[in-house]
Amino acid sequence: MKIARYATGRPGVVVVEHAFHGRTFMTMAMTAKDVYSKGYGPLDQNVHRVPFAYPYRCAADAPYDDCGSACADLAIAHMRETGPETIACFVVEPVLGEGGFVVPAAGYLPRVREFCSENGILFVADEVQTGFGRTGTWFGIEHEGITPDLVATAKSLGGGLPLGAVTGPAALLDAPHIGGLGGTFGGNPVACAAALAVIDVIERDGLLARARRIGARALERLQALAERSALVGDVRGRGAMVAIELVTDRATKEPAPKDVIRLLPPLSIDDGLLDEGLDVLEKAVLAAADGGNE
Repeated sequence: MKIARYATGRPGVVVVEHAFHGRTFMTMAMTAKDVYSKGYGPLDQNVHRVPFAYPYRCAADAPYDDCGSACADLAIAHMRETGPETIACFVVEPVLGEGGFVVPAAGYLPRVREFCSENGILFVADEVQTGFGRTGTWFGIEHEGITPDLVATAKSLGGGLPLGAVTGPAALLDAPHIGGLGGTFGGNPVACAAALAVIDVIERDGLLARARRIGARALERLQALAERSALVGDVRGRGAMVAIELVTDRATKEPAPKDVIRLLPPLSIDDGLLDEGLDVLEKAVLAAADGGNE
């Protein structure tokens, strides 16, 4: 946000519904759930929230195949009302994380990207959860055919060590004045060495392809479960980032009290352990459908 505001000279930040971006004062304002910000206000008033193309619960009430374009129109209309000339950046998770592993409807992000490019608004991909192989590509935004202006990464990047990064062109990253960016742990050599090792392992062990195989196996099992249990309203995911959304009534899509179960198996998991975990989940869902304990 510091880079985007400095580079554009604009204060506005646009995020989407159901987003999670963190727990600092800036990112609390960007995160949709108020459980993270309750009692900590006032928050940044220059953060604006627009609809996301959530095909199972389309904000535009459009059919599944039309949800992307319809929600893009809504998001763009919101940004026009805000004033594009006041917006520094649009920030989005390529697949919503804590928001329920929601894969955006086709066409949504490319259309929003086009609007941003036309209006000098930086497009920022929050790849903290989707980056480094999780969705079956190096970065989740690759599925959308988009090249973002800035990319935020962490989590898998450090292989368990605390590490975050911002990647972008020098024209943007060098915009702030000397000393304007930094932190106590910036460039930590041990964490950076771990990141290099992570990249080596992903390449050496073919973990991008492995993530795709994990996803295909999990989605097949979960779609079969949906055919057996009316509790499962939606099955979705990209690569090894898969979820089921539980409902009390498929016709009305009334959410179950614990409505989304998210699966993030390690990319190194073997098929036997993956199937064992899916067996446990399947039994629990079927038991709940029969009136047993969740």
